[in-house]
Amino acid sequence: MKAVIIGAGSLSVMTTSLLLKRGHQVVIIEQNIERIEALTDELSCGFIHGDGSKPAILKEADPADTDFLFTLTESDRTNIIASMVGHSLGFKRVVTKIIDPEFEHICIELGLTDLIMPSLTIGRFLADMLEGRDLLELSAMIKDEARIFSFVAREQDLGTIGELKLPKMCRVICFYRDEKFNLADDDTTELKQDDEVVILTHSRNLAELRERWSAHPDNEAPSPGNSETKG
Repeated sequence: MKAVIIGAGSLSVMTTSLLLKRGHQVVIIEQNIERIEALTDELSCGFIHGDGSKPAILKEADPADTDFLFTLTESDRTNIIASMVGHSLGFKRVVTKIIDPEFEHICIELGLTDLIMPSLTIGRFLADMLEGRDLLELSAMIKDEARIFSFVAREQDLGTIGELKLPKMCRVICFYRDEKFNLADDDTTELKQDDEVVILTHSRNLAELRERWSAHPDNEAPSPGNSETKG
């Protein structure tokens, strides 16, 4: 498989090293030419010098022939913009790293559901470990064609969960209201605007779900002119 990674920080280097050892192709996009030169002898992968949030640079990475786009810079705004551009250019799957958890809600609204929040993820893992919980159990349970999809409820989604009319082999399993976890019931649970809804579904439904809850006119990505890109 082929992965394109935006940013050449420590997470990108570690991910690239693991992917190369497993026989995958990797291309790193990085603005800092000195950083690229420093990594050339360390990593046997491709490099593109430039701003990974710019369409022209991402096109050089050949979106149609790429399985994953990872946006892993140290700027949340850059990662969000690059992810939106990556979706528009046809990358098969886009994974977005964000540092500030406040961006999570916005990313979900924009259809960026493959999120990585390193500090929050590690913090929760350590807190749960202290209490004797094993978060890895969940990854072991999501097998075969089962997938998790989440979206933020909009005005047109309000009503009972049953009224969402989801595809076959889709079920709302829980939702978050004001950051609090709630179990869901098709007949009695009334969704409110800005609820974060979690669906367990068959993988074949993902494209339809993403299309239905992708970015809409009221949701706009941050302006590229206001972004701060860091390698």
